[in-house]
Amino acid sequence: MTKIHPVLLSGGAGTRLWPLSRSAFPKQFLTLLGEHSLLQTTALRVSDPVLFAPPVIVTNADHRFIVAEQLRAIGIEPAAILLEPVARNSAPAAVTAALHLAARDPEAVLLLLAADHAMTRPEAFLDAVRAALPSAKAGRIVTFGITPDRPETSYGYILAGTPDTAGARTVERFVEKPDPETARGYLAAGRYLWNSGNFLAAATTLQAEAAKFVPEVLAAGRAALAAARADLDFLRLDADAFARSPSVSIDYAIMERTDTASVIACDPGWSDIGSFDSLADALGRDGRGNAASGLVRHMDCSDTLAISTGPLVATLGLEDTVVVATADAVLVAKRDRAQEVRALVAQLRKEGRDEVDGHADVHRPWGSYRNLDIGDGFLVKQIRIKPGGRLSLQTHAHRAEHWIVIEGEARVTLGPTVDALEVVDLSPHQSIDIPLGWVHRLENATAAPAAIIEVQSGGHLSEADIERLDDVYGRGDDDSIG
Repeated sequence: MTKIHPVLLSGGAGTRLWPLSRSAFPKQFLTLLGEHSLLQTTALRVSDPVLFAPPVIVTNADHRFIVAEQLRAIGIEPAAILLEPVARNSAPAAVTAALHLAARDPEAVLLLLAADHAMTRPEAFLDAVRAALPSAKAGRIVTFGITPDRPETSYGYILAGTPDTAGARTVERFVEKPDPETARGYLAAGRYLWNSGNFLAAATTLQAEAAKFVPEVLAAGRAALAAARADLDFLRLDADAFARSPSVSIDYAIMERTDTASVIACDPGWSDIGSFDSLADALGRDGRGNAASGLVRHMDCSDTLAISTGPLVATLGLEDTVVVATADAVLVAKRDRAQEVRALVAQLRKEGRDEVDGHADVHRPWGSYRNLDIGDGFLVKQIRIKPGGRLSLQTHAHRAEHWIVIEGEARVTLGPTVDALEVVDLSPHQSIDIPLGWVHRLENATAAPAAIIEVQSGGHLSEADIERLDDVYGRGDDDSIG
């Protein structure tokens, strides 16, 4: 049986769910439903080794260690993680992945999946994938149309046509998000399906259709792969070549123009989790239309969504309201205006607010840190180091540091120069000083998590004040993920 190659498109940095989702840690990495992130859930959905080959992930360079760590945590080893140097939408990502796989398997069939969608009945989706495989092998690009159960206005639609030669139905046309009256007509007609944005196709078919309609996308993908370089477990696409591709979605570039489009109808309990309303639906509403996640208590509320990833959120007497609280930001919005959060984020970005792009917890390949307090000449942060994690061997030109172990054990490498380094192991409640300009490294050599409190003092307290002398993760001083 042909093994299908899942391709998870994880390049998004959406703001529609701000302050939950931010560019440094967007929606696909969040645990919104169940015990896994949306990326992990998507990868697990297509992990049956009988049907699927190991997945290929396409993501941006800044998210590479998050992707690798989240897959490692669920025991999935990807076939490749392709790093986009710049955002160019879904068509370049899909076409480049097709080129990459075709070079290794000329008969490869790709299952292109958004990494940030949810399904409550995944087996129904897998049944649809199996049903779509003959059409894909016959040269069709098969999309998965979701059987609608309401006149939804936030999704695009597909008008299904006649059966193709292998059992799917041809696509008569794609239609944009309708107004309420049109959506009711689509539902009544019975031939319209929601466009899920997931596709099954042979790599050769995608290449052929890209050559017809977007040859510049195909050329950029080929050049980016030809000049790509390996970086640890990642493949960095060439920046100059990939940037020459236009930014275009696969729907607009190929699907709305090709005569090879087919659709399989399915009902897997799908949601793109693209709005607070869809998130509330996925979480489940009570008898008064309320939904909640985290430490939340509703009293005398209706049609209200409240989410907390930190403090207790108590709502009283609210109607048609969205409340989202994180460690460093709170959003309160009328439900019918929650879609305008992008405009709000744009305004906050103009003001230079750090909360737009980064969470209070800043993720690094070795773990994470959170700033606890800052003042004139000092900064206090909590650093958490995963088992085996190692910070870079580094120096600072503008600050001294004091470290106190509060959990687990920490190993410190320290000295005035690289030729005079000593290693000190610290247990809980032990501490050490890092003088200004000294070479140092912090690591966790144990199998349990470790945490320290770091107190910085100096005239310039910034993550930019790092000179890396050695780094197991291959980062340079200018690496945007620190």
